[in-house]
Amino acid sequence: MFLGVDGGGTKTAFCLVGQDGRIAGRARTAGSYYFSQASEGIGIVERALRQGVEAVCAEAGIEPAGIAYAFFGLPGYGEAPGDLPVLDAAPRAVLGHDRYTCDNDTVCGWAGSLGAADGINVLSGTGSMTYGERSGRGVRVGGWGELFGDEGSAYWIAVRGLNAFTRMSDGRLPEGPLADVLRRRLSLTSDLTVIDVVFNRWRGDRGEIAALSPRVVEAAGLGDACAAAILAEAGRELALLVDTTRERLGFEPGEPVPVSYSGGTFGAEAVLEAFTRELKALHAGYELRRPLYEPVVGAALYAAKLAGTPLDRVALDRLLTAGQGEGE
Repeated sequence: MFLGVDGGGTKTAFCLVGQDGRIAGRARTAGSYYFSQASEGIGIVERALRQGVEAVCAEAGIEPAGIAYAFFGLPGYGEAPGDLPVLDAAPRAVLGHDRYTCDNDTVCGWAGSLGAADGINVLSGTGSMTYGERSGRGVRVGGWGELFGDEGSAYWIAVRGLNAFTRMSDGRLPEGPLADVLRRRLSLTSDLTVIDVVFNRWRGDRGEIAALSPRVVEAAGLGDACAAAILAEAGRELALLVDTTRERLGFEPGEPVPVSYSGGTFGAEAVLEAFTRELKALHAGYELRRPLYEPVVGAALYAAKLAGTPLDRVALDRLLTAGQGEGE
């Protein structure tokens, strides 16, 4: 059995996959992003892992000792070097053995989207970044946080949408559908009330702000030129992340570069179209592929690969069929 763990801000997902490609158990617990203002600190990581491992092992009918290898994709991993000893030790306390590896949760998106094969995955959810591997070497690009990075992410899109709203309200931009879309969504009694909503009621919460990105998508669908430009720029920024990753991984001229994507931002057709268009313009060797597996399944596949016993083609196909049957 191989355990995959995909941590996140709102949830942590667990999946046990057998060598034959059958899913033996799944579980979800609270989020494990301990950088959040609402977090209780780094201790939440071990608590979330303990609850999830106990639940997924109970469903599979095994003990943690029966897990051949595990991969833990943890949000924030590697971004605070002083915390690494605590994060690296947390799974040991839960599993009771050392057959595991920890890394950033972006690795889960790559492993799931490409089946843990060489190539690049770009993640765009609340934040954004890429992770890619080639010949056993991994590279991460982006993911610098919402204050000065995360280009093309849901948060990035929402902040630019809010900026456009304020300009429309002032008369610095012609008013388009975006203004009324946000007025309705935020139940504004006056345009200035947006300050109270975002800074006072939400306390600038990253997730609350990022959740406004679908309203920018809605406005673009209603013909708002400013909203459409924001989504097009998001696609360009995400393509640039991929192109930089390709260069840093050292893909040779003419060598095919598999690329896939994960995260809710790509649910916006306008973003995916802009991203696809920009990729083609940047490099002829990109092979854009739809994601194969969800990130938590990818984490389990990566665990098997790290153990030196990657799943064979028959097992991968069985796992793919199972995922499609569950609507993943």
